[in-house]
Amino acid sequence: MIRLVKRFSNSMNKHSLREKFLKSRCGSEILFTGIIYTARDQAHKKIVALIKKKQKLPFDLADQIIYYCGPTGTPKGKIIGSCGPTTSSRMDEFVEPLLKKGLLGMIGKGRRSKKVHELIKKYRAIYFIASSGCGALLAKKVISKELIAFKELGPEAIYKLKVVDFPLIVAIDSKGKSI
Repeated sequence: MIRLVKRFSNSMNKHSLREKFLKSRCGSEILFTGIIYTARDQAHKKIVALIKKKQKLPFDLADQIIYYCGPTGTPKGKIIGSCGPTTSSRMDEFVEPLLKKGLLGMIGKGRRSKKVHELIKKYRAIYFIASSGCGALLAKKVISKELIAFKELGPEAIYKLKVVDFPLIVAIDSKGKSI
């Protein structure tokens, strides 16, 4: 396995991090440590509306990773409830505006449209899949959770997650090659 650690610190600038990340090839297994943001259909719709209106976004999309996930309620004593991936194709219509803002990666499950393959290649991004049906296991990889935006959406709100050794597979690499 390739171990890729994403840290927001002065020791690694975003450019070198992006380059290291984008060298990962289709089929590579990754244990990711760092920050990811959850966002599902309704959150994507709201983000794209903000982009179109040229309004401030809830977080800077540049060099970030969005996880297509709506965590379940948090059990007492836990950081997060089950947090498995949702079907990615539902977000396909929202991908380009986010990639234009510098989004580095997306995590979900399932196939992406031909258009999304082209956009990933054009904007040098990456699409990961996380194992579906393993939401409870993936929750154990989350060490912190913070509500960022759209609280009214409940589990579809945007959360900032800090994860350690979060298991991913590169499903579409930055050259557009797909598993």
